[in-house]
Amino acid sequence: MRTTYHFLLILAGGLLLGSQPVLAQQPTLPTPRQNVPLDSIRLSDPFILADQRTHTYYMTGTGGLLWQSKDLKRWDGPTQVAQPDPTSWMGPKPMIWAAEIHPYRGKYYYIATFTNRDIKIDTVQGSPIERRASHILVSDQPTGPYRPMGDATYLPANKSTLDGTFWVDKDNKPYLLYCHEWVQNQNGTVEKIELKPDLSGTLGTGQVLFRASDSPWSRENPRTGPVRPNKVTDGPWVFRTKTGRLGMLWTSWVYDVYTQGVAYSASGTLAGPWRQEPTPITPPNYGHGMLFRTFEGKWLLSIHSHQDIKGKYHRVPRLFEADLSGDKLVIGKLYHP
Repeated sequence: MRTTYHFLLILAGGLLLGSQPVLAQQPTLPTPRQNVPLDSIRLSDPFILADQRTHTYYMTGTGGLLWQSKDLKRWDGPTQVAQPDPTSWMGPKPMIWAAEIHPYRGKYYYIATFTNRDIKIDTVQGSPIERRASHILVSDQPTGPYRPMGDATYLPANKSTLDGTFWVDKDNKPYLLYCHEWVQNQNGTVEKIELKPDLSGTLGTGQVLFRASDSPWSRENPRTGPVRPNKVTDGPWVFRTKTGRLGMLWTSWVYDVYTQGVAYSASGTLAGPWRQEPTPITPPNYGHGMLFRTFEGKWLLSIHSHQDIKGKYHRVPRLFEADLSGDKLVIGKLYHP
């Protein structure tokens, strides 16, 4: 359900080739522009960092590119920021999906999904599974460049993982959260794994937090048989309400409608157990959301609208008002800066 859109994104020139941009092989790389309205940007999985140090908003997502804004209204970009190692498992031309930027202990960490289509790690129901994994790059600046550090592999090579995000739990340890992709396990999961203190690698093994089938609202209708839970887990994002309740945004589908849901941890930690809310948290055809706070102190949900136009996905960043003052996250109306 993701592949068609992201392949189109590759053709649009939104990927990085190796440790340096190889512009000769990317004639359609976007030319940086200035003062671009948010709703004029096509971007999947939009992540916005409100960076206190530079008092600038930085938006990234799928494609390995970066946009900048002082007011959320007008954006400059995009520029290339990800520089993975072309000699690593990613190869010289990895696809880059769902990037996030997290400031931590004086540095900026770029957590993204990288795919090497030339390496096959598995075959499921006759379909080859490409080498795909969540991975972390680092920079001293929010604008990058983001380069590898430490371990070449954060997650098992034979496991297709995506949509990594970051959280420091009540034990003060950093964790990588990610999805084990449904195309491989046929029932997508959200999992956690502990990170080394400097985020240069992982410790131990991943632990399943919940599965796609745990959701009461996600649905798919196979060609034969009854309606059943959807297989997809996308875009986990962890947050805490003002009352201290730990929640997680994540995305799946209701038949052919991309849909944003939420779950809450009964223990207040990543260990859970995680209890799914009975209904989605946003209107239909929105997904892969994350929360950030503006420089004025207002909470917003950054998310992309999802439209299927003649078989092609059209995704645009959108902002919704968000309220974390109670025991549950409440999503309000569309926000126009």
